[in-house]
Parts: sequence; C-alpha cells; structure tokens
Amino acid sequence: MRAWFLSLFLPIVLSGCGEVWNNPYPQNDTGLSTLYTVFGERPKHLDPARSYSSNEVEFTGQIYEPPLQYHFLKRPYTLEPLTTTAMPVVRYWDKAGRELPANSSPDVIARTTYDISIKPGIRYQPHPAFAILGDGKPRYLELGGKELENINTLGDFANTGTRELTAEDYIYEIKRLASPRLNSPIFGLMSEYIEGLDDLNRQLVAVAKSLPRDTWLDLRPYDFPGAKATGKYSFRISLKTHYPQFIYWMAMPFFAPVPWEAERFYAQPGMTERNLNLDWFPVGTGPFMLSENDPNRRMVLTRNPNFHGERYPTEGEAGDREKGLLSDADKSLPLIDRAVFTLEKEDIPQWNKFLQGYYDMSGISSDNFDQAVHFSPEGEADLTPDMKQKGIRLVTAVTTSSSYMGFNMKDPLVGQAGGEAARKLRQAISIALDYEEYISIFLNGRGIPAQGALPPGIFGYRDEFNPVVYTAPGKRRTLEEARKLLAEAGYPNGRNARSGEPLVLYFDTSATGPDAKSRLDWLIKQFRKLDIQLVIRATDYNRFQDKMLQGNAQIFEWGWNADYPDPENFLFLLYGPNAKAGRNGENAANYSNPEFDRLFTQMKGMANGPQRQEIIDRMTVLIREDAPWLFGFHPKAFSLQHAWVGNVKPNLMANNTLKYRRIDSGQRANSRAAWNHPVRWPFVLAVVFLAAMVWPAWHQYRKQEEAKS
Repeated sequence: MRAWFLSLFLPIVLSGCGEVWNNPYPQNDTGLSTLYTVFGERPKHLDPARSYSSNEVEFTGQIYEPPLQYHFLKRPYTLEPLTTTAMPVVRYWDKAGRELPANSSPDVIARTTYDISIKPGIRYQPHPAFAILGDGKPRYLELGGKELENINTLGDFANTGTRELTAEDYIYEIKRLASPRLNSPIFGLMSEYIEGLDDLNRQLVAVAKSLPRDTWLDLRPYDFPGAKATGKYSFRISLKTHYPQFIYWMAMPFFAPVPWEAERFYAQPGMTERNLNLDWFPVGTGPFMLSENDPNRRMVLTRNPNFHGERYPTEGEAGDREKGLLSDADKSLPLIDRAVFTLEKEDIPQWNKFLQGYYDMSGISSDNFDQAVHFSPEGEADLTPDMKQKGIRLVTAVTTSSSYMGFNMKDPLVGQAGGEAARKLRQAISIALDYEEYISIFLNGRGIPAQGALPPGIFGYRDEFNPVVYTAPGKRRTLEEARKLLAEAGYPNGRNARSGEPLVLYFDTSATGPDAKSRLDWLIKQFRKLDIQLVIRATDYNRFQDKMLQGNAQIFEWGWNADYPDPENFLFLLYGPNAKAGRNGENAANYSNPEFDRLFTQMKGMANGPQRQEIIDRMTVLIREDAPWLFGFHPKAFSLQHAWVGNVKPNLMANNTLKYRRIDSGQRANSRAAWNHPVRWPFVLAVVFLAAMVWPAWHQYRKQEEAKS
C-alpha cells in the first residue's frame, strides 16, 4: 500500500524540479547551442544541380559553398568571396580574340571569362564516399549487394573520410548542369551563355544512351571549353557572350562544388532504394551538414567538424552596431552547433509551440495576426503587449518576391492556342479576381497588389497601375467590363455560346489541409462572379511539380523569390525558351511571345539605365495585354523572433545566413521553465479522489486481518 501511494505522489513531487513535462525535445538537448525551427514540406531535391525551391535552399545554402556569397549586413546587397581568395577577375574579348577594356559596349563583346582562385585547405564534411583502406583504395566505392544488407542510413557506414576541395570539383558541378540524368532546371538558361555547355549535353546524351541506366556516368573525362582548370586551386569559366548577371549565379548552390566520389558512391546498386543519394544526403564543405533526414518528422543540421572557418562581419550599414548586429564581430562561425527543423503542416500547433518557447522563430498566420500585431493610427505595425512581455521581437521586410496565378499557355482552352478568345478570357478573370480583398482577408494587409512581373526593389519596377485590370491606382475595372470580355471570348454568362455548357476550369495547387480550405473557397467564389465553375485539384508539392513539368495543369499558383537583384531574374520567368513543360525551365506558364523574347534577349545583358528601363516598359505592356499571369501580389514579410535569438537581419538575397545566428541557451531554458509550469492540482485532486475511494476497502481489509490474528 505504501508503494501504491508512492507511485501516485512521486510524479507530483518530481514535477517541482527538472524539465517541464511538455518539453518536446530530449532532456540532453538542454543547454546545447541549437536553433529550433520548422519546415512544412519535404524538400524534393537537395542535389545542388537540381534544387531550385525556397524550401530546399533553406538546407542546401548551409551545406554547399559556391565561390561567392552576399555580405550578411551590407545594403545594397554586395557580393563577396566565400571560398575564393578574391572576387573573380572578369575579362572581355572580341571576335578576333583580342582583350577589350572593361567599359566596352556589350555589342562588341563576343566572349567573357571569369578567372577564379579558391582558398587551399578547404575540406569536405566527413562522408563514407571519402573513406579509404590501408592501401589507399576507396573503402565504399565498389560495394556488393551483401555489403548493403545492414545499411539503412548513412550513419550505418562504419568509416568516413574527407579530402581537400580543388578547382576540379567546381568544374565537375558545372558539367553536372548538362547531365541528361539530372535535368537541371537552369541548363536551358546556362547553355545560352556557358561556352560549349550545350555541346557537352549532346555528347552526354549519347553516352548515357550507351550505358545501362544504373551505371554511373563519370563526367571527368568529358572536357569542354566553358570550364577549365588553370591550376589545382584555380579555374576559368568562359561565356560565349556578354552576361553581367552571371556573377550573381556564382553565389548560388548551382555552382557549388560536388566531388565525383559522392556521385560514384550514391550511384551504386541498392543506394537509391535506401534513399541514399544527393537529394537526401548532400556532401558539402559548408558550416553545416545534414546529419538526420526524416522528412516525415524532422531534419537536423549539425556543425561540420571539417569546416574551414569563417569570421563574423566586422562592418555593416548605419545603425547595425546600435542594433547589436556587430556584437559578434570577428568571431568564428558558425555561432550555433546545430539546427533542428520539425515538420509542422498546420499553423496552430506551430504557433502554440512558438509561444511556449519551443520554436525560436515564427511567421505569423492570418489566424494569429491579431494576437501578435496591431497597427498604430499612423498605420505602423507593432507588437501587442502580450508579445512584448515575452520579449518577442518583430522583424519586417518588403520582399523582392512575387506570388502569382498562372495560366498554362499550352492549354487549348485558356492558352495561346485559343487565340484572341482565350486572351479575353484571361483578362476577364484578371479583373474579377480581387487581390486587394485577398490581401486584406488572408494576409492582414501584408502585401501590395502586383501590376507586373517585377517587385519593388528591382530595377525596372514602376509604381503604376496595370490598365488592363485597373482604371486608376487601386480602382479595379468593374465586373460588367469583365463579363463583357467573357462574352467576347465566347462564354456569355459563363456558358459556351455554341453548346450552352457551363465553363469549367481547373485549378492545380499544392495547398492542402484545413488552413488552405478557406482560401480555396474564396477563390471559387471569385470565379463564380463570372459564373465560371472552378474545380480544385490539390496535391502535395512534389506531385504538383511533376504535373507542371508535364504541362498538365490548366491554372496554377506559384511564386518567385529573387535569386539576385536584377530584372532579368523575374522577366526570364516568361521567356519562351525557358518553358517549364518539355524544357524544365522556370517559365511555369509556358508563355511564348516572339516580341517579348526578342526584347528580353536585348535587355538581359544591358546595364541599368534609361534604355534598359524603356525596354522593360515595352515588355511589361506585352505581358499585361497577354495576361499569362494574374500578377497577384508582392508580400510584406513579418516574422517573430524570441529574445534569445541574436543576429537577425533580413537578407533577401543570401541563403546561407544560419551560420550568423546566435542562441542564448540559458535565457531560452529559463523562459521555457517560466512559461510552461505544470498544472498540478488535477493530479492532486485525482490522488485524493482515488485515496477516498480506496480507503474504506483498505480499512475493512485491515480490520479483517486484525480479527484473524
């Protein structure tokens, strides 16, 4: 009986010490320099040649190291060396092979070269691909089937190794962009510029056809003029034209080094079936490595023990020092040991855990906006008193992003094959779909309606209205005008003028779950204004991407975050040769207009100035009239950070900022304990109730025992 009472009261006694009961993390995590955050969708690609989504670069940006990076603090955005000893040396050449001055006109530049030198001594993360035997031969590059019987994850390999980064690793990755087995989304674009990349692709296509599908395609023997080693730690990239934006690409994971050993390791039979490939377990030289990949639960980045080292910036822009952003100046990076990403598909659980201190940062959903933010009479956003009491900080930024709804221009009903009728149909829908209302209802005003493809902050953007949709700033054309266009398209009152059948359109989206339902219901109502029936076809993001590649969607929603601060990076989303379907480019609408394409080709290599602005204006008129997109909106980013998170400054270009974060683990532990006191009285009440129930029986039992004795 004493043991029984002890079992009841012991949890209550112990609740007064140690960790709080509802801590979702192991007790041995306490005090570690760990950042806790979330992800909402499994990254499909972590291979740098294939990855091009924002939910993927959140990981690849921390693992891989391209030659350059953006300075963390400086504005305007400034490129600086990452693995290089200095910025690339850019040289221009004419058709005769003579070097030209740096200020030469783009018209006379026939070739551009970038000479790049990397730092010696940089080493890859520990990985089985680099493990060697006593005789110096690779340990795991010639595995048999039996050797993989007990292998389920990368950690099951007993041995790891490393080696030094060389210029050949950068060249190998550039070759991978042309590999037919990878279908890199930027091959189409890069083949227009990098010398010989298209010829290399044709050569590799022929080679791949001659090999069994599961045989490794070794790219090392296939040289091409676009990328050549000039030494162990130096190489040259040659462009067949003038393309000043190329310097920005050298700060993206597409141009990060990939060692041939990693490809050889993962190409062995049985690896893919175990999810052992570069899409699940990348191999890089960056400050972090992916140590755990359970996409249905969590993903963990841990400090790379072989990281070559980097220092926190010692300078920034005006005001950074006062904000504490230079408190860690010249300290060794990274400042944290690991980052734990937990899968959260719904907003409410994520929000509650953030308020409990179990996530270090959070976005703000529409459902939680009023709880977190209020606006002053002057329209300035500020935190509510409850948020301020917890020491939470609000970080805002106008994003260089566009969220849009696109029409598949290959679709026979809404696409270009439908001619003028389809164009008027697209215009009618553009007028009817009220993005001002959408921003108010679902974004709490955190956005501005887009009037074209370019967001604020990018050269070429003009603060003006789209005359196809608006008659004045903020004044959308009437539904009567939209219905007139719909009738001219052959669908009066939303019915086919010939057959009388209702007009049914299909909307493909990756938005699923209860959080998306109200938004999709709103979208259906918008189409119903024109008596158009909208059918929602929802799927997960990976299947949605496959559908887009096949060109099977009719209407879809997508977005774009600037890769680099240049208008070319947005306008190429509507460039014909960059079509998604059949070409694996980023023109998701598969839009093709010869005049737009001609102007784009002329504009992309120009320096910013009046002439470039004029061409962009002409391109904007074309896409407004053709309406391949409902231009949607440009978001305003609001995020919340707990007081123990340091060095937070929005950087809309950089994707490798995790290394700068600082966590005060002691403050976090104290806050969690203060915010998550266990409620003990229900347990006490339950024990008293049980004791009251058991006491009569126990008392009667004791009396019977005493009587027997």
